[in-house]
Amino acid sequence: MLLTIDIGNTNLTLGLYRGEERAAAWRLATAHERMPDEYGLQLLGLLEHAGCPLSEVEGIVLASVVPPLTGTLSQACETYLGRKPLVVDAGVKTGVRIHYDDPRAVGADRVVDAAAVKKLYGGPACVVDFGTATTFEAISAEGDFLGGAIAPGIGIAAEALYQRTAKLQRVDLARPPAAIGRNTVHAIQSGLLFGYVGLVEGMVARFRKELGPTMKVIGTGGLVDLLAAETDVIEIKAPWLTLDGLRLIWEMNQS
Repeated sequence: MLLTIDIGNTNLTLGLYRGEERAAAWRLATAHERMPDEYGLQLLGLLEHAGCPLSEVEGIVLASVVPPLTGTLSQACETYLGRKPLVVDAGVKTGVRIHYDDPRAVGADRVVDAAAVKKLYGGPACVVDFGTATTFEAISAEGDFLGGAIAPGIGIAAEALYQRTAKLQRVDLARPPAAIGRNTVHAIQSGLLFGYVGLVEGMVARFRKELGPTMKVIGTGGLVDLLAAETDVIEIKAPWLTLDGLRLIWEMNQS
């Protein structure tokens, strides 16, 4: 079994693979202050819940955009699972060429997404990742990472609206009854949900002008189901895309 770990600013996602089959997947809150022992015990609990004996974990691969937690999770894996993880960084084979002014500035998760798209779906493609930020990743027909766009995530927008206004409240990120809200909660939900749908549709249209009419649109991230339900531009929903990419990168680096 292979354990894949993606450390994001808001969510920690983990997947357990038996060959190409994803046997289990989890999405947890990223706890920045948690110690290696705490993460180690949590990992053991997840494996036990999945019915996976520790002896069956043959490898671990990890991507992170939170540098302080990279070492924390790596230490937890070594101490509690007895495996040193392969950390996606410079020198690791990904199969992806990066066309960016500074390739080192590209988040590991975006490179991993590109690796997954190249192998599983093909390009040209636009990956829309609904995470802490809403990112748009441009993948060429050859599977190269061309660049993209970064916008504040819908959760960040909701929190900023609450913190920077005197009378607006926190609301659940849910679909309101109509675009025209009849109360403050529904009005905020409409602005957040339908506003971000408009953002996605507009950005996808601009990417298609640059990548061509055959461009695929792949949605991923924790909020992909909520947003994809409101638009036809998300052609493929792949909520665990990064985990799939980590599996593929692990396989590339075993030869």
